Amino acid sequence: MLPVSARDDRIILSMATASNVYIHPHALCEASAVGENTRIWAFAHVLPGATLGKECNICDHVFIENDVVIGDRVTVKCGVQLWDGLRVGDDVFIGPNVTFSNDKDPKSEQDRYTVQETQIGRGASIGGGASILPGLRIGARAMISAGAVVTHDVPTRAVVSGNPARIIGYVDTKRGAPVPPKSVVADESDIRETSVHGVTVHRLPVFADLRGSLAVGEFPQQVPFVPKRYFVVFDVPGKDVRGEHAHRRCHQFLICLRGSLSVVTDDGRSSEEIVLDRPSVGLYVPPMIWAVQYLYSADALLLVFASDPYDANDYIRDYDEFLSAIGEAASA
Repeated sequence: MLPVSARDDRIILSMATASNVYIHPHALCEASAVGENTRIWAFAHVLPGATLGKECNICDHVFIENDVVIGDRVTVKCGVQLWDGLRVGDDVFIGPNVTFSNDKDPKSEQDRYTVQETQIGRGASIGGGASILPGLRIGARAMISAGAVVTHDVPTRAVVSGNPARIIGYVDTKRGAPVPPKSVVADESDIRETSVHGVTVHRLPVFADLRGSLAVGEFPQQVPFVPKRYFVVFDVPGKDVRGEHAHRRCHQFLICLRGSLSVVTDDGRSSEEIVLDRPSVGLYVPPMIWAVQYLYSADALLLVFASDPYDANDYIRDYDEFLSAIGEAASA
């Protein structure tokens, strides 16, 4: 007769084989909601209430608590603990020794506490040794550098690094060529197309003499629409991100009057980052372009002309909804 431990292992493996799940003999998987072709390796422990998708790879010494939902094709490397309240989207990579938490005010022997739900968007990557504070949202395809301490939500496709983590770039985003200065009246050649459909960079006329410098734009010669609204953005903390939306109908034209900032534009296929660092450079953003502003300098002053009055219904603030709208428009 086999020893008890060996018999238990054989029972587990037999159950796993029926659904093409592999569970290592030295792993303990108490959950029944495990997707096909998922692999659970040595010394991992999965509690009964956890849900794991298909084709996941759960490496050695991983602990997964009850109220955890993991999508398909997720890799969790060695030494990670996934606590109650964690929601992991499809195709996520979690590097070794990543630390999650779910309680903002932990205390020893606390009988009752509120679990903070943390969401990891599809396709996100979290580098080894990173720490994720409770209750955060990590956007789709975001990338968190090794060792980063994430204290705020991370936008879709953002790359963050450091302690506390700050945005240092965006995934799959081309950096646009800098716009050279010019001291004569601009002509048609001073409009540069970008890799993002419809987005253009405008070098505006500049006149300089002993009295100072003047930059000018005319409607619709340099600015390709007649605005009905303008707004000014200033006093933005350098760590913060603005924008993160698309407009259904509204056109915008952005000019950084003082300081500098970066604008990431995205049409659902291509993404390009443009630096605005003087009042003689304008950026035209047509409707149905996802736009994000970040890397504001402390003295940045951004002027935005808009083609329409404010309308909350004109905004698309969810990136997946934006991609769906782009797909619907293409198939119409």
